Amino acid sequence: MASLRFSVPHLPGPRFKRRPVRCAGERQELFNCIAPVYDNLNDLLSFGQHRIWKRMAVSWSGAKPGDSVLDLCCGSGDLTFLLSEKVGSYGKVTGLDFSKELLSIASSRQCLLSNACNNNIEWVEGDALDLPFSNGNFDAITMGYGLRNVVDRRQAMREMFRVLKPGSRVSILDFNKSMQPFTALFQEWMIDNVVVPTATVYGLAKEYKYLKASINEFLTGKELEKLALEAGFSNARHYEIGGGLMGNLVATR
Repeated sequence: MASLRFSVPHLPGPRFKRRPVRCAGERQELFNCIAPVYDNLNDLLSFGQHRIWKRMAVSWSGAKPGDSVLDLCCGSGDLTFLLSEKVGSYGKVTGLDFSKELLSIASSRQCLLSNACNNNIEWVEGDALDLPFSNGNFDAITMGYGLRNVVDRRQAMREMFRVLKPGSRVSILDFNKSMQPFTALFQEWMIDNVVVPTATVYGLAKEYKYLKASINEFLTGKELEKLALEAGFSNARHYEIGGGLMGNLVATR
């Protein structure tokens, strides 16, 4: 397995509580806990649609053959593997996450793939708020369902800006905090009546109750655009996808 570097220190304390998950250590432990069933739950809860949304996010990143690209908060590697196909065997892909368990699953998945371009991936255990890369290092960045979970979104956006090359893009996929009443109500109904009951079958009811709070505390599309511009990006646009349940921010350095 590729090296897993730059570990985030584990914070001691109770495993999970019913209050919102707030500190970095708790969030890290949460994702380590759900890692074994993460992919299965994504397929079940999105009816497989997350694969379409992820391909859209990679396409919006502008990654092309030969590029050096970063998949931030890479999880089990879905976006990372799509990026490796985009940049080809002459490109380089770095998948970074703070969950050692998810990175282990991603690396195991890589070993099962026969496509030669998937050999261009390096897995790095690290912190999205303090990226272990030099300025202007990447031609594109993707981030799938990660920005909502970092403890400091402004710092994460500044770090993405720092490590991107001028003129390059970041593509950030996440749940959409919709301003449309029907969409917001449907999203809440889905979490209460589909997501949490399904997670309960896997013994992860408490962990997935965190999802509802994290979406409520997330930014709207306009707020995400403003966040990117304040971090220094020259332009930013947020697209609603999946019937408004999901959103993708595209920002150019």
